[in-house]
Amino acid sequence: MFGPPELRFRRAFFLGGARNNRGMWQTLPSSQCELGESPFWHPQERALYWLDIPGRAVLRTRGDIAQQPAVERWPLPTEPGCMAPARRGGLVIALRDGIFRAREWGGDLQCILAAEHDVRTMRFNDGKCDRQGRFWAGSINEAKDKASARLYCLDARGGRAPQLAAMAQDATTANGLAFSPDARTLYWADTPSHAVRAWDWEPQANVLSNVRVFHRFAGKPGGWSAQRPEGYGGRPDGGSVDAQGRYWVAMYEGAQLSCLDADGAPLQALPVPAQCPTMPCFGGDDLRTLFVTTARHGRSGAELARLPLSGSVFHTRVDSPGLPVNFFDD
Repeated sequence: MFGPPELRFRRAFFLGGARNNRGMWQTLPSSQCELGESPFWHPQERALYWLDIPGRAVLRTRGDIAQQPAVERWPLPTEPGCMAPARRGGLVIALRDGIFRAREWGGDLQCILAAEHDVRTMRFNDGKCDRQGRFWAGSINEAKDKASARLYCLDARGGRAPQLAAMAQDATTANGLAFSPDARTLYWADTPSHAVRAWDWEPQANVLSNVRVFHRFAGKPGGWSAQRPEGYGGRPDGGSVDAQGRYWVAMYEGAQLSCLDADGAPLQALPVPAQCPTMPCFGGDDLRTLFVTTARHGRSGAELARLPLSGSVFHTRVDSPGLPVNFFDD
C-alpha cells in the first residue's frame, strides 16, 4: 500500500467490488497529455472534458466510455488552469491572463475579465463552479517563492456585469477546491503546504468564515526520490466530493488518491498507475465512474519507463456516486 500509515486502508466502503490496487483502473485510450487537469462529466453531452495545462488544450471524449470513444483536442492560446460547462452552452475557461467564455467547442474566446495578477509569474490554476452558478478559480505562483496565490469567485449570473472577488489567500499553489453536498462547507488546498483547509460557507451571501485545517498530510521526507517512492504519500492536488460528503483528493507524487470523511479523517488510500495524479471527478450516467487525470510533464525518464501511462486519464467503478457538475450562469 502506498502512503504513510495515516492513509492506509480503513475498510469503510468498497470500490466496485474490486481490490484496492492499481490493476483496478482502466486507461482511457488516446487520453495521454502533459499535465491533465480540471476533469468534469457533462451529463447532456455524455462527455468527459479535461485540460492539458502545458499542452494548452481542452480535451473531451463523448459517448459510452466502455466503447472507447475518440478523444477530441482543442488548442488554446495560453495555459488553461480550470474550466466549467455553461448553462447557455459552451465553457468558461480560466487561462493564464484572464477568464474567458467560449460559446461552443472550438469557438472564439471572449474575455470576461482580465487577471489581476502578474501573468509573467502567475496564472490561474484549479477551480470549478458552485451550485449557484458562480465560477471559482485559484491562482499559482510559479516561482513558489511566496504565498501570493488567491482564490477568486466570478459572479456573472443573469447577465449582470461580471464581478470578481478575492475570497481566500495565503497560498502558493491553489488546488483542491470542492463544496460539501449541503453547500455549507468549502474546501481549498495549498499544495506545497500539504494542507487542505475548510471554511464554513453561506452560499447565498457567498461569505466564508471559521477557516481551519481540514487535513494536513505528512511532508516529503528528506532525500525522497520518485525512483524509490516508499515513505511519501504525496501532496494534495485537485479534489472532489461524493454524494456521501467524502472528500477525494489526488496526491501529487504520491501515486494515489486519498479519501477523507467529512471530519477530515482518512478513510482510504487508493493507488493509481501514475506517480502524479492531479484531479478526480465522478461521471458516467449514474455518476459512479471515478475518473482521475495525471501528469507526465517534467517527470524523469526512469519514472516514465516505470509508469508509461503517466499523463493518461484513468477510470474505475465505485459504489457511491459523486455529485453532478455545476454549470456557469451568465
